[in-house]
Amino acid sequence: MNKWRPLLERLASVRLTLFCIAFLMVLVLFGTLAQVQIGTFAAQKMYFNSFWIYKDILGMDVPVLPGGLTVGAVWMVNLLAAFAVRFDYERKHLGILLSHFGLIVLFGGQFLAQTLGRESQMPIEIGQSSNFSESFRDMELAVSGDVDSDIDEVTVIPERALRREGRIEIPRQPYFLNIKKYIRNAQVGMGAPGTHSMATRGIGLQVSVQEADPVSSDDEINNVSAFVEVLEGERSLGTWLVSFGLGAPQSFDLGGKKYRLMMRLARRYYPFTLTLKEFHHDIYPGTDIPKNFSSLVRLTDPEKNESRDALIYMNNPLRYAGHTFYQASFGKNDTLSVFQVVKNPAWLTPYISCFLVVLGLGIRFFGHLSSFARRPS
Repeated sequence: MNKWRPLLERLASVRLTLFCIAFLMVLVLFGTLAQVQIGTFAAQKMYFNSFWIYKDILGMDVPVLPGGLTVGAVWMVNLLAAFAVRFDYERKHLGILLSHFGLIVLFGGQFLAQTLGRESQMPIEIGQSSNFSESFRDMELAVSGDVDSDIDEVTVIPERALRREGRIEIPRQPYFLNIKKYIRNAQVGMGAPGTHSMATRGIGLQVSVQEADPVSSDDEINNVSAFVEVLEGERSLGTWLVSFGLGAPQSFDLGGKKYRLMMRLARRYYPFTLTLKEFHHDIYPGTDIPKNFSSLVRLTDPEKNESRDALIYMNNPLRYAGHTFYQASFGKNDTLSVFQVVKNPAWLTPYISCFLVVLGLGIRFFGHLSSFARRPS
């Protein structure tokens, strides 16, 4: 311990604590202002959910400042070092110890939430069921094939694999894919006669594709597109354009089976199903101001032999199997309900942290009050 003490004392420096607090305030300021220009999602990812803030310099992403994760990690190390060298583990200091430990729990929980947490959305129409949710922005290329009349076998390729382009092997399938070109955001329109296209099959022969600047605002989404060549061994079956904006899948036949290519929002499947039975959208009388959104769903989980109704409304989510379903939006003349699905393994840590901080401050306050009251007048 003695040989590490000089290093621990430097890490426990109050100056380092003040620097972390000041830098986090700067990050909050610039991150909040950036939301106006690039949207909430992109600003959070750039300033808070990152280890470094990058800037484009001469076409290269160069780290220029530490991000929220780095500053938070340094502050946590600072608190742990202070625990080791600055605090006296005596009963009279219990309040200070609890308050600082509560801050450590808060930072640790936030780090787990940012690295392990997942958010997605699940739209369901009245009378329909769903066992999957969709990402807000991330895409995937889905290749589905008919196994029989009721079952499709689906292989998904995440967008990050498409960015690398080139050959992609598909396990246990008689074909493989060659991503000839990946486009992060494309403008797709009707092609003029004689327009050259990389596509040799499908709707790509009839449309033109132009690269556009990626979008990041909250109400926009990139039209991810790719030119995909399907090969059986060394024989090319053709090249198809798959695009999120096209909606309809592109199909090809191989070995007596029909396969479909489709660009879609990345999905996350669950072993249970939600069925939307009712949706209510109440407004204040004489106005268009929303008063209440509520959805009555049927939760069915065959693995756990569970089937029950649940009412989801504002500030009353459904928590099940480590996921939380919030009432988020609606559409299609109140026949569609949209749930925000959150998986956060650290969701309890803010409550635990606040309890520890309040308890520690309370012990500290009443301890001093008791000492003051015992002083002779």
